[in-house]
Amino acid sequence: MRWITRPGWPGNLLAVAAGASTSLALAPFDVWPLALLAIAVFYLGLRQLSPRQALGRGWCYGFGLYGAGTSWIYVSINTYGGASPLLATLLLLAFFAAIAWFFALPAWLWARWLRRDEAPLADALGFAALWLLQEAFRGWFLTGFPWLYAGYSQLDGPLAGLAPLGGVWLVSFVLALSAALLCNLPRLRARRGLLAGGLVLLIAPWVLGWALKGHAWTQPSGKPLTVAAIQGNVEQDLKWDPAHVNAQLALYRDLSFASRPVDLLVWPETAVPVLKDQAQGFIDMMGTFATDRHSSLITGVPVRERVDGQSRYYNGVTVAGGGEGTYLKQKLVPFGEYVPLQDMLRGLIEFFNLPMSDFARGPAQQALLEAKGHRIAPYICYEVVYPEFAAGLAARSDLLLTISNDTWFGTSIGPLQHLQMAQMRALEAGRWMIRATNNGVTALIDPFGRITERVPQFQQAVLYGEVVPMQQLTPYLRWRSWPLALVCALLLGWAALARRRSARA
Repeated sequence: MRWITRPGWPGNLLAVAAGASTSLALAPFDVWPLALLAIAVFYLGLRQLSPRQALGRGWCYGFGLYGAGTSWIYVSINTYGGASPLLATLLLLAFFAAIAWFFALPAWLWARWLRRDEAPLADALGFAALWLLQEAFRGWFLTGFPWLYAGYSQLDGPLAGLAPLGGVWLVSFVLALSAALLCNLPRLRARRGLLAGGLVLLIAPWVLGWALKGHAWTQPSGKPLTVAAIQGNVEQDLKWDPAHVNAQLALYRDLSFASRPVDLLVWPETAVPVLKDQAQGFIDMMGTFATDRHSSLITGVPVRERVDGQSRYYNGVTVAGGGEGTYLKQKLVPFGEYVPLQDMLRGLIEFFNLPMSDFARGPAQQALLEAKGHRIAPYICYEVVYPEFAAGLAARSDLLLTISNDTWFGTSIGPLQHLQMAQMRALEAGRWMIRATNNGVTALIDPFGRITERVPQFQQAVLYGEVVPMQQLTPYLRWRSWPLALVCALLLGWAALARRRSARA
């Protein structure tokens, strides 16, 4: 305990270990109590530190979190980006060092302006509010990197029932509050008046989350739809090779021709590796095939449009056959779909010249896809990890759809973390989700975030199953994060003012 709370390298190493342990609380390990333990270590580690020392302690925690939880980025840089093992490692360490500041700055802020040692209950509430603020900030700053949120650990845990109420944000808030309250129990015991309130705040959210687990917030709006999702398992090295384009189109054509008749036939992200206007003949042919089967084909395809006299390229998804609509991706992957500061970075190393890394961002206001008479909210790959963005589309939909190509991450834990976040979006929205990927994980997810059907990774396969269009809104889709944001703003303002009055006294 002394190592955790005091300044110095032992406490910093423990902070690194605590951050790293968070990845074990998430997919594919799912040891959810570790998320609670990690936050508790982080909270205790800031208790006796000066603002400058807290800055370093927070940085260590962030370095451990991202170092273990996003190590899969190495596959993209080394295997597909062409960087040597040494260069890939250096780039990865630089990334970890930079993104760790997402925890360093809140730690400094906590020690400098918000910590209230004399009021353990208020201190825990303020810490939980600050924890949520840092999660929201790292999902927004510079387009955001909303990965490794603590709340995802509860997808199968006792707090899962809170997700339809306030999204993954509410689950993270409760985890942070619970961790701080557990740490403060010895101090609360000395103040009987606060102990009862602390126990209520500690126990009530867990009882509520457990009681609401499995509660149906939405209802079917139509008959079940049959689905076939094609997993082509195309090697990334061949994906954008012009010599292999026809073979890829033939692969998806033949797998579709051989599939059972279904209502929705879904291909993954950029399954058509040709610009939509160039592949329109092929898409129309497949649309005719789908129409003859009384089906709708939904496929990923890059799209070219003329904007202000110039060609702009988008990562898109379109419907052919029994339906309509083309959606253009809004949330782009840095370096994978666009290169920040590209005038400086283009050409330095192969990693900054990845195929299709010059996409433009789609417009904010777009119509949903329509197929078989139902509205479908589409998320292309990375978009499904943004809770608020996903909720905005889901609130207008009957079904959710995410298409992806996680081949960039090989056999790492990255695709499984990605799947877990898609499951959380289905739980938050109370809607079925279809997930079609190039090499896994292709799956169907029910409104409770449970996988009902899936096919093995790294295999060419066709997934069959049923989904049900849903209506009505969960509280989270109706109110989004505004109620929780207001509570956290009040808590942080209260903490700051109380700290200021205490300092004056």
